Amino acid sequence: MRLSILSRHKRAPATTRFSSLWRGAAILLLCAGPLTTAHAEPSKGVDAALKARLQNAIADTSSFDDEFDATVWLTDMALRLERRVEDPDERLEILRYVHQEAQRVDLAPELVLAVIDIESAFERFAVSSAGARGLMQVMPFWLDELEQPEGTNLFDIPTNLRMGCTILRYYLDMEKGDLTRALARYNGSTGKTWYSERVLGRLSARWFQL
Repeated sequence: MRLSILSRHKRAPATTRFSSLWRGAAILLLCAGPLTTAHAEPSKGVDAALKARLQNAIADTSSFDDEFDATVWLTDMALRLERRVEDPDERLEILRYVHQEAQRVDLAPELVLAVIDIESAFERFAVSSAGARGLMQVMPFWLDELEQPEGTNLFDIPTNLRMGCTILRYYLDMEKGDLTRALARYNGSTGKTWYSERVLGRLSARWFQL
């Protein structure tokens, strides 16, 4: 299956601030079990190109430039997420970082939400039997590979989403836009379609935005 799952919003310079976006969305919102593993460590060593991309991602601090569109999106998705994340502050935090990190690598935020839904059911402290951690079930070996400071935490929402979105984008590029194959790589089930079908089914049923 070959789909174009790209950003619907423009990116802004790194100096763009989140504060007013956060306040606007928060005002509106006041009115209103993990999968086994994903992107396991390669059997023949770490992919050097993916490692380089993750290093660049860690240094990237870009944001968004359309406050109104982002606020509308946050409000809509927060209502959909309410049953899975009860705390409104945590719900909004997850959504704003999903939006930011998806936009940074030209993925649809809704696709990232569907991946999280399948991977961890939005349990930020989820740990798989293989040791993958957090919302997007990132493997801890990446922290050593990227020489991250001691104490870097994959349960930290922005850290987990930045690494997970970067990895998914890398696999989508590797598969030349074939989302089914890219999702299978992300899950570590290359050559099979069951995981991709689950994610795309959840995207269509729960997160797709017309």
